[in-house]
Amino acid sequence: MSKNNVDLICDIGELAGLFERNQSLSDFLQKVVSIIAHHMKAAVCSVYLFDDKMQESILSATQGLNPEFIGKARLKLGEGIIGQSLLELRTIREGEGRNNPHFKLIPGLGEERYNAFLAVPLIRWQTRIGVISVQDPVPNYFDENDEKALRAIAAQLASTIENAKLLMSLHGLEQEPVEKTEVDLADLKFIKGIAAADGVAFGHATIMGHLDLDEFSHSKVPHTMADFQRALARAEGQLEDLQNQMSERLADVASLIFNAHLLMLKDPEFMGAMLKRVEAGIAPAAAVIDVVSQYVQLFAKSSSPTLREKTQDVKDLGHRILHNLFEKDAGKADYEGHVVISDSLLPSDIVKLAAQGAAGLVLAGGGATSHSAILARSLQLPMIVVRDRRIMSVPENTLILMDADQGNVLVDPAPDVIQKYKSLKEARHRAEELEVLVQPTTTTRDGVRVRLLANINLLSDLKVAKRLKAEGVGLYRSEMPFIVRNDFPSEEEQYRIYRTLVEEMAGKDVIFRTLDIGGDKMLSYFPSVNEANPFLGLRAIRFSLRHKDIFSQQLRALLRAGAGSRMRIMFPLVSSVDDFVQAKDVVAECCHSLCTEGVAHCDNPELGVMIELPSAVEIADELAQEAPFLCIGSNDLVQYILAVDRTNEQIADLYVPYHPAVLRSLKRIASAAEKNKVDLSICGDMASDSRMIPFLLGIGIRTLSMDSTRIPRVQKRIGELSIAKSKEAAAALLKMGRISEIEAYLQKG
Repeated sequence: MSKNNVDLICDIGELAGLFERNQSLSDFLQKVVSIIAHHMKAAVCSVYLFDDKMQESILSATQGLNPEFIGKARLKLGEGIIGQSLLELRTIREGEGRNNPHFKLIPGLGEERYNAFLAVPLIRWQTRIGVISVQDPVPNYFDENDEKALRAIAAQLASTIENAKLLMSLHGLEQEPVEKTEVDLADLKFIKGIAAADGVAFGHATIMGHLDLDEFSHSKVPHTMADFQRALARAEGQLEDLQNQMSERLADVASLIFNAHLLMLKDPEFMGAMLKRVEAGIAPAAAVIDVVSQYVQLFAKSSSPTLREKTQDVKDLGHRILHNLFEKDAGKADYEGHVVISDSLLPSDIVKLAAQGAAGLVLAGGGATSHSAILARSLQLPMIVVRDRRIMSVPENTLILMDADQGNVLVDPAPDVIQKYKSLKEARHRAEELEVLVQPTTTTRDGVRVRLLANINLLSDLKVAKRLKAEGVGLYRSEMPFIVRNDFPSEEEQYRIYRTLVEEMAGKDVIFRTLDIGGDKMLSYFPSVNEANPFLGLRAIRFSLRHKDIFSQQLRALLRAGAGSRMRIMFPLVSSVDDFVQAKDVVAECCHSLCTEGVAHCDNPELGVMIELPSAVEIADELAQEAPFLCIGSNDLVQYILAVDRTNEQIADLYVPYHPAVLRSLKRIASAAEKNKVDLSICGDMASDSRMIPFLLGIGIRTLSMDSTRIPRVQKRIGELSIAKSKEAAAALLKMGRISEIEAYLQKG
């Protein structure tokens, strides 16, 4: 009987299908073990969840063993094969389980007749969640492919199962009342902020992080238990629909983003607490408000950072149930048409808001160049960053007008102001129609070719890039699928994303930048080191070389995606030739392992360097001798040369891309590339800065990579320039030693 290892790598659709209506958490786990046992043709599959407080693994679901032991069979950390797998955070595969020195027989469990044993730990980074195990009577039944397959599904299920564990960990904790505060906002009409994602938006305010339940708590509308049950069923249906829609629209980053909401709807403690109150005669709305408020307090005061992040999920779910109970905005998602205001937003929050039709985002804190802003641009969500904290106290449903082109937020604007901005929005729409004027190639006034490439953050960006005739992808930010998720994407999930990108851009260059996290791009599920200055810490290629298991998994996915195509891989934040050589060695190891396994892949990828550090500028010539292509990461390069944190609003005025030191560094890199005859491109904000383009062309750069929406404007600007005049301008600027001199020169055009 053959095993279906390929089928075992569950896709998003199959996993989403596990969330069937009226399914409890125990039912969900039981469905998991049934699916795994079916795919692996295994006699036994079990899930053990780890109790961190008791340091025990508890049998939580099984197919093939005695079901009466669910919740009773317990193994200490390090006890039995299960406990040892979790202690060492490694997979254990035995042809005869009894031969393993850690094997422990639990009388009555029914393991006596099974020989082959395979245990895979469920972990989110170094956090222990539990273990998935399979067993079979046939000795040596499980092979290396089975091990890989079970590891893949364990990686996909770890986040979901952890959410279940987090909910369970809350039960029984003390609960505290919620206090409310009021702020006078009579003089809050206009707030100046920083434009983070372009656009104009109108909508009523919704404050994330604030439970405005008064409109529901004071209602006299009588509701029955049947009304409450209908509201729950509708909420579940809405969430499943949203998950399915986002899985189609944003397959690369939408992996089960609403699973925490769905799990809470099935949690017997969370929903049971509401049901008990309603059965006791408390109005359904009051029951929802009471339980949601208590759980918000529990999440918020938890010592677990992961659990604290779930606070917003609880609030969202409470609002959704109440909206359905009162049949408000029937058929619409909670945030549809709203301007969402928050003091912090995880990238996954932004994806959820986009799924629910938010009109725009106002962030009270953070930086305009952060990855949250980049993600908002990709999702075409206008976003403004403001420093005035009073915005967090704007009453719910207050009309907000956002001019994210200028960074202006207007609170309860006058009708004539609204009309003015409506006209502006219409003008923007007409400007978008000018895309028909974009030419497939870009040339200067004197006929020199310049390549305009697209920066891609999400697969959904490809549509705009192709429409605006981008000549390729100059930067694919591979960290986006990592940042917006709750766990590390598996090799298979990464492969699908990368392969889609290769196929969609068939015949055109695509440069994949390996994982760039750290600094302002932290993973919520990664236990970040408490660094005094994370921008100078463990980030980008440093992180990858320190954690080669994660790096190798990404490289394997990239190499597989490049089978039969030209594959260009770029390493970020390289500070020495040694960094580059070490990264090349890991690529070679991955190529060798894929070859040994007989897996189709690109065996001769082009490996490039992203120059972002002063140290890399100093050795640009040596790097150009080693790498077939270089790319200037202008945002970080400016930051590190000038020692200016680009996310710090207090010193934003010191972030000057035309500083003499920056211009001379750019010239040095361009000269090294020209001398060694290697490809050179530039990405970041400078690549689309109309003031800087003449200088870039003048020092010899002929490839610019930018957000696709900026291609029409940049192409028009380049068409107005000649290389001869650009060289003159570059030579003049390179002789200047003061910022004020350069500013005056640039203002003359």
